[in-house]
Amino acid sequence: HTIAALRREGVERIALLTGDNEVFAREVAKEAGIDEVHASLLPQDKVAWMEAVNADEKNGTTGFAGDGINDAPVLMTADVGVAMGGLGSDAAIEAADVVLMQDNLSALLKGVIISKKTMNIARQNIIFALLVKFLFLLLAAIGYMPMWLAVFADVGVTLLVILNCFRIFRNSHLQEIEKLPEGSGIQKS
Repeated sequence: HTIAALRREGVERIALLTGDNEVFAREVAKEAGIDEVHASLLPQDKVAWMEAVNADEKNGTTGFAGDGINDAPVLMTADVGVAMGGLGSDAAIEAADVVLMQDNLSALLKGVIISKKTMNIARQNIIFALLVKFLFLLLAAIGYMPMWLAVFADVGVTLLVILNCFRIFRNSHLQEIEKLPEGSGIQKS
């Protein structure tokens, strides 16, 4: 399921916050693989819950996915607000940091995987570029390399960094999503 895959990607705490009744909320949560359920919540209750989580877990990033007009305040409270579905309320879409055009959590999983891959490649590029630039600058400064060659090497490093960025477009890091059965996760009815 998508929830299990999100956990494997490092999402530590997944809770269902809903204005729906407890019985329905627990049924949906059980089907999706969510252990923590908070039902019959008003919009301000969701905001209070998110504020408490933000205060307790200072080093962690919080996220909230929702689609209704009542979700707009909590979408703004979370570190990352995700509006589900392009047909969600205008208020939720406006308040969100991310808008998923699908009503399926597998799109969120895909976003998490792509984001992690992008950050990893960005870190690699920064470290590689700084190390090589420092090395060539040092060699030029102590006279082992003419400055024009250091500039030429800098252009070469830039080209290598750009080529490394193209790895983001490879889909091998999305194989996890393709393994999921059709309809995994929560979908709106």
